[in-house]
Amino acid sequence: MKISKYTGNTLVDNLTQEQRSFTMSRIRSKDTAPELMIRRRSHVRGLRFRIHMDGVAGHPDMAFPGIKVAVFVDGDFWHGWRFPQWKDKLSQYWRMKIERNRCRDQSNFAKLRRTDWLVIRIWEHNIKRDVESCVDRIEKAVRSRSTYH
Repeated sequence: MKISKYTGNTLVDNLTQEQRSFTMSRIRSKDTAPELMIRRRSHVRGLRFRIHMDGVAGHPDMAFPGIKVAVFVDGDFWHGWRFPQWKDKLSQYWRMKIERNRCRDQSNFAKLRRTDWLVIRIWEHNIKRDVESCVDRIEKAVRSRSTYH
């Protein structure tokens, strides 16, 4: 199914509201492939964590509640990696959708920092390039805040 087409400098959404709603309902927000890669590699290294933890701002993809470390695995498109560079190519619907996601991310980050959480944000493109270095970041943060040694 063709979701959008490129015309000139703008992506035009050519689906009805019902079609868009159906399509969006099929997109995973939890347990994505990048998230699963990070979780599996972290677990292999002996790290134990909670996933999508209720009661923690943003429901981190991985949380270490005892030492207050929250890990978010963010998709480049959905969370707006370098968004200012490509936002003008999107229709208003998509621009607003991603801007809302980015605002929510910033708000959750601020809430967590105010309560002394260390927030680690890992981007999809970094995982694709070198998953082990992404897990290194998590492991270093967790071990520096805990008695995991």
